[in-house]
Amino acid sequence: MSTAAQPTLQIQTKLSLLNPDGGKSATGSGLPVIELSTDVLVAGGGMSGVCAAIAAARNGARVVLVQNRSRLGGNASSEVRMHIVGANWHKNRPGWREGGILEELRLDDAVNNPRRCREMWDLLLYDKVISEPNITLLLDSTLVSAEVKEDHIEQVTVRCDTTERTYRIRADVFCDCTGDSRLALEAGAEMRQGRESRAESGESLAPESADKEKLGSSILFTSRRHDGPVPFTPPSWARKIDESQLLRRTIKSWEYGYWWIEWGGHIDTISDNERIRFELLAIVMGIWDHIKNSGRFPESPNWALEWVGMVPGKRESRRIMGDHILTQQDLIDGGNFEDAVAIGGWPMDDHPPGGFDSVSDSPGRQVATREVFNIPLRALYSRNVTNLFMAGRNISATHVAFTSTRVMGTCSVMGQAVGTAAALCIRHGILPRQLYQQKPRLRELQQYLIAGDQTIKGVRSESANDIARQAMITASAEEGEAVAANVTNGWLRDFPGPSVKCLPELDVPLEMCGSDTTIDAAVNHWAGRLGTEGAWIELRWEEPRTIRGVQLIFDTGFQRELTLTSSDSINEGIIRGPQPETVRDYDILGRLPDEKNWRTLASVTGNHQRLRRHTLSAERVQAVRIHVHATHGDPCAKIFEIRCLV
Repeated sequence: MSTAAQPTLQIQTKLSLLNPDGGKSATGSGLPVIELSTDVLVAGGGMSGVCAAIAAARNGARVVLVQNRSRLGGNASSEVRMHIVGANWHKNRPGWREGGILEELRLDDAVNNPRRCREMWDLLLYDKVISEPNITLLLDSTLVSAEVKEDHIEQVTVRCDTTERTYRIRADVFCDCTGDSRLALEAGAEMRQGRESRAESGESLAPESADKEKLGSSILFTSRRHDGPVPFTPPSWARKIDESQLLRRTIKSWEYGYWWIEWGGHIDTISDNERIRFELLAIVMGIWDHIKNSGRFPESPNWALEWVGMVPGKRESRRIMGDHILTQQDLIDGGNFEDAVAIGGWPMDDHPPGGFDSVSDSPGRQVATREVFNIPLRALYSRNVTNLFMAGRNISATHVAFTSTRVMGTCSVMGQAVGTAAALCIRHGILPRQLYQQKPRLRELQQYLIAGDQTIKGVRSESANDIARQAMITASAEEGEAVAANVTNGWLRDFPGPSVKCLPELDVPLEMCGSDTTIDAAVNHWAGRLGTEGAWIELRWEEPRTIRGVQLIFDTGFQRELTLTSSDSINEGIIRGPQPETVRDYDILGRLPDEKNWRTLASVTGNHQRLRRHTLSAERVQAVRIHVHATHGDPCAKIFEIRCLV
């Protein structure tokens, strides 16, 4: 097989290849055209796009993921190196780390990348995507146009200059995860930019008058300490930085740049991106010159730059309008939507549009809600393009609400939501709005998400094909409130209760932080102390049942932060390895009344994941036992959920 033939053959295994010999380019470029047909097209390979593609594929849809860079991850990739933050607000909201696909990625990275190598994260994302048999990945490929009939996207054109190919891709459902809303732009979706007026939605954090100003972009850097002095001479175009420009910006350590090296929110963050890149690089060089040569940092001589980003990490550009526009009040009230599909929890985190040049302004103002909040499906599909979902920083939200939902942990769970929703649309032959309107389908979506370890505040697991709730449950031991019955109560995580208060230094009125109603603290897992023979939990039915699968959700230490970061201070407390609470070695056992011994249905050693699914060969049993032999260090076996699927 020739090397040139491999991409086409790969496409043939996952898609309908309409013209394998290619054709004339519709763009007039002379590049050969390959026409493809798939179920779901995801545009954008950042964290929202990666999670959307994986979720759609795992739920049975054929997916094409189009990414205009050579690597996946967007702002989390090695090109930008921003750590993923979300509902747990670093260590300020302990217990609210996201689950689902993002948790799977974080756990794999912690175990397999103990040295915090950013390129290993790139490779992890690449491996996860191409290992899904239902996903075709097109890297270095830019979506350049869309064909729309009666507000319905028929197909898109994607161009890859590195392979000199043009793809025309037909799909039934499209997901815009590009950040800049490039697909929505080409499809004619309703969008907006900038800040709404205070009067429009009654948002106290909004400016008096609407404007086009946004959050700016940032370029990060990393540095390393060496054995001897490493001099630094700045380039001629570097800015000259002095203490007067750093009155509101603190330099304490410099192994991992500064998010407040931000610029460009006062101009067009898309069309002016090259100018923004130059200004950010000039500021980075000026800051490093100040660290090295101002004489104010006597410990800096042995430090040298190791890496400087060349891709600005963009925070804000366009937002696509959906059937619901998420607002400040929605976040404060907790997002009590019937169509809730994901959670957020990062504070409303606004920055001055002038960024670094706004010398007298604080680089950021964070206003926290008292609790995590739900995000509705109606904010994740276009209100005027009938088959277009969106996930990421481009969802339907006001600028104020966007300042919270823009962070990558939240973008990831929104990606999982729209990917799952897209697959259900394909399965049932319906459009995104119909998924909301048809309430049984909406509830089905929520249950599919929960089965994938997605947290939706206030929604329990209620799977119709799970018979675990019909069983009598016993265990070798129980610890306090962590009783055996918890594994079928429908909640997949402990609730830490209220933990966030308005920050007094921000001078924020208390009523802006939400009501006093919070999620009550609750223990929702079973814990049994490990003895010499381990610990076990057993489910028994009155009559034998035929079971085709078992799903387990273990404890992975949600009370801690877990993210890949180059910041030493943020990395404090993060465990770069298996999480000690997690069950490592276990057996799934089954038995009928007339059997003397337990049969081994599945056996696992070395587990480090939270969600584990086991497909069984229609095993007829009257009892199932999960026998835990070891954890990664915790003295107790801990399980949040056991599903027995028929």
